Amino acid sequence: MRSLDAARDACERLHPGLLKTLEELPLLERETADSPVLDIFRAHGGAGLLVPSAYGGNEADALDAVRVTRALGACSPSLAAAATMHNFTAAMLFALTDRVIPPTDEQKKLLARVAPEGMLLASGWAEGRTQQDILNPSVTATPVDDGFVLNGSKKPCSLSRSMNILTTSVILPNGTGQPSLAVPLITADSPGISVHPFWESPVLAGSQSNEVRLKDVHVPERLIIRGTPDDPSRLDDLQTATFVWFELLITSAYVGAASTLTELVMKRERGSVTDRAALGIQLESAVGLTEGVARAVRDGMFGEQAVAAALTARFAVQKALAAISDQAVELLGGIAFIKSPEVAYLSSALHPLAFHPPGRTSSSPHLVEYFNGGPLQI
Repeated sequence: MRSLDAARDACERLHPGLLKTLEELPLLERETADSPVLDIFRAHGGAGLLVPSAYGGNEADALDAVRVTRALGACSPSLAAAATMHNFTAAMLFALTDRVIPPTDEQKKLLARVAPEGMLLASGWAEGRTQQDILNPSVTATPVDDGFVLNGSKKPCSLSRSMNILTTSVILPNGTGQPSLAVPLITADSPGISVHPFWESPVLAGSQSNEVRLKDVHVPERLIIRGTPDDPSRLDDLQTATFVWFELLITSAYVGAASTLTELVMKRERGSVTDRAALGIQLESAVGLTEGVARAVRDGMFGEQAVAAALTARFAVQKALAAISDQAVELLGGIAFIKSPEVAYLSSALHPLAFHPPGRTSSSPHLVEYFNGGPLQI
């Protein structure tokens, strides 16, 4: 398929050999809880996709990023979901420290290791809870000498067993005493961090989405990224912008899984030409929406316009995926469903997009307000 080939080409250009190595394993082995896909991803430079070139990364733009994520989703939906959590976190951290808030020496040294050493970043925000903002703090911070003690938990937390750094958001007093968002950088081997079983479904089990608990985890002040005293709200603004990265990348991950189902129908020439064209139109509409927003972001769209565009694409694609799944499974036929567990797996793997926040119900009033000329407040 032409557009899927373009996605695979982007992945090969930025992560040479990654897809070939992944494809040496059967699909269902890639998706198990003990799958090696994250180790393979790390070994092929996956951690550096959105890391600036000055830090040894690929510094991919938004269009390349969604294409790479789609290619990963077509090969391993679990890996694409996990990679999204790493990449959207990387996009935020490096934007913070490179363009907004000068990093401390220790922050800079830690972030400089991400791409060269394949360090994976887990997200402690609320992306697993449908009706919540992904940027809402899920951890509390208590001040102590030389920093803060963190307590809380995140479930599910992708990359739970492979993460090197856990990031989260906490509310801390700023220079004027007002509450403000801050981002701690928590090394995964810190005393007090533990991982507990949580994900029981076989679908997307390879993303390692377990519970991560923090009990009295000390983070020194020098590893906490804050807003600057003259512009303490800038961190909040940048996190909101990072929301666009999350929505684009997670949508692309599921478009990738739908692409594999569609490709199976095309290769096996199932149904009539009209049936296959209808299926292809559904898929390419989803691809066009996602890539269209990515191009606009690459070319400078930002702020509430970008957020609205990303959410519009996400919810439209979410609806299209259900139709693509139904059409593809029907065209592949009952024997394929019975004999090929991959078909049932890929169909099931399309549904979790609906579980990522924000939910359609909570977003709808804000989008209607925006569509009618008002501000967007997600």
